[in-house]
Amino acid sequence: MTKVGYLDCFSGASGDMILGALVDAGLSLESLRAELAKLPLTGYRLSARKVRRAGLAASQVRVTVAKKQPPRRLADILSIIEGGSLLPGDKEKGTTIFRRLAEAEAKVHGLPAGSQAHLHEVGAVDAIVDVMGTVAGLRLLGVEELFASALALGGGATESAGGALPLPAPATLELVASVGAPTTTPRGGEERELLTPTGAAIITTLARFQRPPMKVECVGYGAGSRDVPGWPNVLRLWLGTSVEEGGRLMLLAETNIDDMSPEILGYVQERLFASGAADVWLTPVQMKKGRPGVMLSVICPMEAEDAIVSLLLRETSTLGVRLREVRRQEAEREVLAFESSLGPAVVKVKRLPGERPQAAPEYGACRRLAEASGRPLAEVYSIVQGEAQALLG
Repeated sequence: MTKVGYLDCFSGASGDMILGALVDAGLSLESLRAELAKLPLTGYRLSARKVRRAGLAASQVRVTVAKKQPPRRLADILSIIEGGSLLPGDKEKGTTIFRRLAEAEAKVHGLPAGSQAHLHEVGAVDAIVDVMGTVAGLRLLGVEELFASALALGGGATESAGGALPLPAPATLELVASVGAPTTTPRGGEERELLTPTGAAIITTLARFQRPPMKVECVGYGAGSRDVPGWPNVLRLWLGTSVEEGGRLMLLAETNIDDMSPEILGYVQERLFASGAADVWLTPVQMKKGRPGVMLSVICPMEAEDAIVSLLLRETSTLGVRLREVRRQEAEREVLAFESSLGPAVVKVKRLPGERPQAAPEYGACRRLAEASGRPLAEVYSIVQGEAQALLG
């Protein structure tokens, strides 16, 4: 089993919130300090305390800096990381995070790729502590894979070293866009910063955006610096072990339609099967203003997504398709063609461990036998199934 962590970012995330969640989940502050002491970085103090945010207990980690920090370029930060004695894997992850931060800053300010722009706030001591502390902390807790929920972004405006900036900060939004991360806006979070550039850089670099199947063993809460009335401004970290899921990972595509001919829907169903769909079905639904409609659902392999979605958008009147991953458990199966007493027949054979194989006659072959013999189709089905079961034993 794999030790996994899941960041529940319902109120956004910042570097200190991530550190707080790690400490709250059991990371020793002394061990964290010992790891950070391996960096050639001084003039700060790392502390943690228990706080409450809208009734929830959480850990708040603070980095207190003795004096104002000079602006740093990417090369300055990488020199600090490389000059330390952290493990090579930690150095690599930290370097990647700061490179992505620098690339985002350069892009939003219109600077050439690879330029050495000042990183301002994200180059300060506390940002370096947040990033390298997170990388080392995840390792100390034994987290092998990190996942994250949709990211709450926030809105409004904030002051920076260069003046007022819209929220989410341009670099934050660029980092989110660079990996196509899912986003959300919580109640009451429209006019304040929820996701910081440092938090965005850490999560979009280290985490995958899905909730993993896991056995939750511990939950840590990292507090944000603001105590928002009526809203728990915290980041939740779920820690546990992965749970192996059986079955095949597939895609479920769905759309609701109320303005198409049933004849066209039948044609679309045929085209979907020809494009790789494993199953297609129609469910009656009630649409706006009481109109009857249908929900068209398609199960298909993940690699068939583009073909299936393109067909739905082109061949139906829908303006959008809902997509989600599903797992499909499948029985072992095969197609058996044999010479029945009525002629050539075909059955699908389902096999389950420790059970007798089950034969299901194919409609097309049975129809041809019924037409040729003059027997009722139901009788042909019974004969073919019985003879197939006898062959299978």
